[in-house]
Amino acid sequence: MEQAQKNELAKIARMVRIGVIESTHSAKSGHPGGSLSIAELLTYLYFREMNIDPKNPKWAGRDRFVLSKGHTAPGLYAVLAQRGFFPVEELVKLRHTGEMLQGHPDMKHTPGVDMSTGSLGQGISAAVGMALSAKISGDSNRVYSILGDGELEEGQVWEAAMFAAHKKLDNLCIAVDWNNLQIDGELGEVNSPLPIKEKFEAFGFHVIEIDGSDFDQIEAAYAQAKTVKGKPTAIVAKTVKGKGVSFMENKASWHGSAPNDEQYAQAIAELDAVLTKIGG
Repeated sequence: MEQAQKNELAKIARMVRIGVIESTHSAKSGHPGGSLSIAELLTYLYFREMNIDPKNPKWAGRDRFVLSKGHTAPGLYAVLAQRGFFPVEELVKLRHTGEMLQGHPDMKHTPGVDMSTGSLGQGISAAVGMALSAKISGDSNRVYSILGDGELEEGQVWEAAMFAAHKKLDNLCIAVDWNNLQIDGELGEVNSPLPIKEKFEAFGFHVIEIDGSDFDQIEAAYAQAKTVKGKPTAIVAKTVKGKGVSFMENKASWHGSAPNDEQYAQAIAELDAVLTKIGG
């Protein structure tokens, strides 16, 4: 990928992170940590990878995306706003009574959301169903999903994975946000789902391991996934929980905590400084 393209994506990812901070600060609740860790993945999917039309969110021929770790809705909302599905000004209404953007994605009220999610394990199951439906109908659209690494502790994830491989759903590409932290601490302290790569391979997936913040690696992984025939693809993306905000990085406590006024100011200042690094 050319440097100019990477810089442009980096700027968008920065705006996604700002959206996460602004929305959770306004709501005084939400899940910033795991939203920040997937900013690059979301940015690449919505600005380079997926065939979508913000002016026609229900277009039948669109690619589908399911945020299986639905609690990181602030990240999804931020990228949807940047992509033009709804005004960026909506982000500060996160979790406000009667508003469009609630704590978990709602496909009935939020443009661009393809599946209501929140109960861990159910998102990938829905994505598998969408991929199977496309196969049965002879449609060419692809289905994408992002799972949390802690989510892999749910048995339903592996039921869905087993079914996806059995049905040879090569139009399905999932990504695992492997930041090694969940709400109660490190994966190894809670209920380790490791080794992730080997498990998905055993369940019949083609598996690609990447640095989930490196756009070159992200681009190569999604390009490779499109060449795979006869099996679904899992991209295991090593990430940093809370990435981009120094005091949130690698801290499980930021899984579901909102920044206060002082923390908000520091986070925005740090994200504003990112522009200097990427030549903005």
